[in-house]
Order: sequence, then structure tokens, then C-alpha cells
Amino acid sequence: MKSLLLLVLISVCWADHLSNNYTLDHDRVIHIQAENGPRLLVEAEQAKVFSHRGGNVTLPCKFFRDPTAFGSGTHKIRIKWTKLTSDYLKEVDVFVSMGYHKKTYGGYHGRVFLKGGSDNDASLVITDLTLEDYGRYKCEVIEGLEDDTAVVALDLQGVVFPYFPRLGRYNLNFHEAQQACLDQDAVIASFDQLYDAWRGGLDWCNAGWLSDGSVQYPITKPREPCGGQNTVPGVRNYGFWDKDKSRYDVFCFTSNFNGRFYYLIHPTKLTYDEAVQACLNDGAQIAKVGQIFAAWKLLGYDRCDAGWLADGSVRYPISRPRRRCSPTEAAVRFVGFPDKKHKLYGVYCFRAYN
Repeated sequence: MKSLLLLVLISVCWADHLSNNYTLDHDRVIHIQAENGPRLLVEAEQAKVFSHRGGNVTLPCKFFRDPTAFGSGTHKIRIKWTKLTSDYLKEVDVFVSMGYHKKTYGGYHGRVFLKGGSDNDASLVITDLTLEDYGRYKCEVIEGLEDDTAVVALDLQGVVFPYFPRLGRYNLNFHEAQQACLDQDAVIASFDQLYDAWRGGLDWCNAGWLSDGSVQYPITKPREPCGGQNTVPGVRNYGFWDKDKSRYDVFCFTSNFNGRFYYLIHPTKLTYDEAVQACLNDGAQIAKVGQIFAAWKLLGYDRCDAGWLADGSVRYPISRPRRRCSPTEAAVRFVGFPDKKHKLYGVYCFRAYN
């Protein structure tokens, strides 16, 4: 009986010894993790923010620092914003701030500044947004040898539309495709923008350039001429092609405009040159393809009259399908590229607001 009691006492003491040792080791591990953990942390409250052309937006970014790691704060905090390119290998400088010194770059000059809502607020405000502002931005905060980053995506409300010039389909290399979109008050669309348009119902059987240099096209209704009837819906990918030699159509993106888009009421139908002059006489300019798509998609513009546009094409926007006016779907209907000198149509004009 005494032997049994002695054995129990030894077991309890040994267990207590192990328990104390484990607690000491566990505390030590936590202490080491805290020492080696991040002394500067940068976070974005939102991974994506939404706006539109002409609007203002705040890209959220805050930083949190360990005051014990930086002493009395002898290091100045440097905040740098850059825009990531489609391949993530290059960055475009946007804004840099260190103390009282601030610098903006390129097309962002005069349009960006730090929100400064608190001492740890590195959020960037961009005003008068342009189509080119769309994309992903990196917020980087540097203090001494410590730095951290966060990425925020800026998305714009808008519309994607397929485009080809008077020369016909599959006539644009990548650089010509970029310029074609710019000429129509748009920019070349990104894959994400095309994907969102496909999810919204865009179906187009001709392959077009995207901003990353790839060639793709969206199919919502699989059929034989467009990849096969038994294939699943999706964005078809042709891959990456020679930007100088390969020729395709292009997918463009545009957003809200600051002006008035309208069909000009005129007593007679017009040739192309007469249409251009008629808009000028009305204090406006002949409208561009991007403007008719923006008016149709974003404003619900509906008109069953075919009219000239700046590129020499003739189109009309239908947001309420009806007999004789796009009976099966809401769309910007394409008549073609008629003879500019002999064919007669109405005209769509655009008057910009100052």
C-alpha cells in the first residue's frame, strides 16, 4: 500500500514537471513569433472599387506600424502608388509622398492626392476619371527597412463593343486596334471587361484583340460556325499573336460621357459629308461609335432611325425590342458602311458639355 502511494506521488510530480516545461516552451515560441512578425502592415479595406468616367474615386489603403519597432519615429514614412500593367511585370508611377514632398506622374498630374483621413491613412483620391484609369493599383508604404503593399482594383461602369473598320473584318493589327478604339471614344477592352460583358449576354463570333495582346471572342449561344454546336458557352481564347503582323477585329470599352447624344431632326436624309456639316451647324459633332453604345447601354437610348456615325458606319440603338426595330434583342443595330457620297441617312450628333 505504501509502495502504491509512493508511485502515485512520483507520477503526479512528473506530470506537473512536464506541464510546467511545456508552458514555458509554448510562451517562448509565441514570443519569438511576435518578434519576427511584421512590424509594418498595409491593408486595403476593399479589394475592388467602382466608378465611371468623369467621376471621383478613393482607393482605400491604411498602414499599421509597431511603435516599439521604430522607436521615436526617426524614419520618414514614404507612400508610393503605382499602376500595375496587364502582365504585372511593369508598374506605372502614379503618386509618391514623403513628409511634405509630394509628386504626381504623367496623366495623373493634378488629379490625385492622399485622402489623409487619419495618421495611418494612405488612401489615394483620383478625380475626373478617364477610361485609361481602369486597372489595378498598388499601395506601398515604406518606413526605414520595413515595407508592405496592398493592391486595389478600379473598375469602371461601361460597355464593351466589338469593332471593325470600313476595310472589313480581320484587318487590324494590335496597334491599329488600339487606335481604332481611341478614335471611337473608347479604349481597347481588358479580358475582365470582356468576361463581364459575356456574363451580361454579349455574343460575338469574330475574334478580337484585348489589351493584354490576346485574341478572344465571347459565345453565349454555341453554334457550328463559332467553335461548334456541342461546345459550352464561354470566352473563346485564340491565344497571343504577333502584334504587328496578325490581324483581327477588336473589343473596345467605353463609359459615361459628359455631353448630349441625340438624333438630329432634319428635313431631308443626308450624305455623309452633309451629315457631318449638319451636326456642326447644330453646335455639335457627328457622334462616334463608342458614344452610341454608351447612350444605348448606360442611358437606355432608343431610336429606330438609322444614322451616320463618325467612322462612316450607319447604326441605330434599340433598347426596347419591337417589330421592325430589332424584334428579338436589345442592341445597337449595324447597317453597314454605305457609300458616303450617294447613300442617304439621318445622323447622330454629340454635343460635349464644358
